[in-house]
Formats: sequence, C-alpha cells, structure tokens
Amino acid sequence: MNTPHFEYLLRLADNSLILGQRLAEWCGHGPALEEDIALTNVALDLIGQARLLLAHAGRIEGNGRDEDALAFLRGAPEFRNLTMLELPNGFPLDGGKEERDFAVAIVRNVLFSTFQSMQWQMLASSSDDALSAIAMKSLKEARYHEEHAAEWLVRLGDGTDESHRRVDAALKALWPYAAEFFVADDVDRAMAATGFGIDPSALEASWRESVSAILERAMLDVPGPCSVPTTGKFGVHSEHLGVLLAEMQSLQRAYPGGAW
Repeated sequence: MNTPHFEYLLRLADNSLILGQRLAEWCGHGPALEEDIALTNVALDLIGQARLLLAHAGRIEGNGRDEDALAFLRGAPEFRNLTMLELPNGFPLDGGKEERDFAVAIVRNVLFSTFQSMQWQMLASSSDDALSAIAMKSLKEARYHEEHAAEWLVRLGDGTDESHRRVDAALKALWPYAAEFFVADDVDRAMAATGFGIDPSALEASWRESVSAILERAMLDVPGPCSVPTTGKFGVHSEHLGVLLAEMQSLQRAYPGGAW
C-alpha cells in the first residue's frame, strides 16, 4: 500500500506527465508554426516537472524504481492524474465526429494551469525540501502556461463566431471535470497536516475568481456547478487513459530495460 507521501507525489507527477503527453500530440499539428512550437515547449516543461517529481517519489518509495519505471511500467489503475488531463485533444463537442480541436487544448490549459500555478505557489513553502525546490521551479513555468492559454482564450472567445462557438463548446464540455481539482481525501489532509502538501479544496475560491476574470475577458459565461466529480486522482479513469498509455509506454514495454 502506498504511503501518503508517495501517493501525493504521484498525483502531482502524473498530472504533469499525462497533460504533457497530450500536448505533445500537437507537435506538427498546431494552427501556426509559432503555436506548434509553443505547445511543444509547454509539453516539455510539464514532462520535466514529472521527471523531477517521479524521481523524488521513487526515492521516497525506496523500492528501486526510478522516474522511467514509474512513468512507463505502471498500468492505468496505478496512475493518479486528474481525469480532465487524459481526455483526447478533440472529442465530439457538438455530437459530431471526433477530431483534434485547438479550443479543447486552450480551454483545458486555462483551467488546469490556473490551478497548477496556485498549487505550486503554495507548495513552494512545503516542508519537503525537494518538493519545495521543484515547486519553485515549476511555478515560473506554470505562470507562463497560464498566461499563454489565457491570451489565446481571449483571442478566440472575442474573435469570430466560429472561434467563439468552439471555445464555448469546449468550456461546457470540460468544466464538469474541474470539480475533481478540489476534492480532498485522507492523503491530501495528511500531507497538509505535516506541511508537506496542501488541501486542494483551499484553492477553489481563488481559482474560480481567476478563471471567471479570464472568461469575462473572453466573452464567455461561467458554466454552472457540477456535483459529480470524476475520480482519476484515485486511480479510476476514463477509457482514454489506457489508449494514451499504450502509445506512451510502447517502446519501453517492447524493449524492457532498453538503454540508448
């Protein structure tokens, strides 16, 4: 059974790893060359965060697993990422054919990077020195991710009828998944009590205020509340994570222990 410390680090790491993998899928498919590079850089930032966190988690676990083993040799039920982050980059927003949609990437980045910026800011004061150092480094990256996504959301929301329609549809589809950001359990409370971590429910009011300000600038309405949060952070995922992991882990599983 995982210790709360190890479990908590996995949650942080898997969020960055899985969203990084999703954003990496935009490489070569961005709407413009500059944006193609920007999304790839955001993905690299997130995967870099995941490496540091998984390496630290492996040391805490003490079973000899490094960041590669934790990233590539766990099955879907062992992952602790939020469900929103594993969703495809495009899905039938209006009941039509599933296709890659830049609006989905931008809305998801706004919702999560705003949360992650607040999370890293609080974790910079963690009593876990290694986690504190990771948080301070990651905070600078998350603030850029938030600013980048917010600028795009405003541009699209206050743009053409089509761009507004797409980001509005993406917002309505993704918003219910954001409730999971703020669900606290015994692991969160134990880590907050020790000073290692934080209780995510404490971030909800500030997050809503910040996101609402961005949506107002983007001429978008804040969707209503969702009372049924998803459970990815507890290892119960959508069908999409297995597909994502099959691709992400294929090389390591085909050539176990392979080294360059």
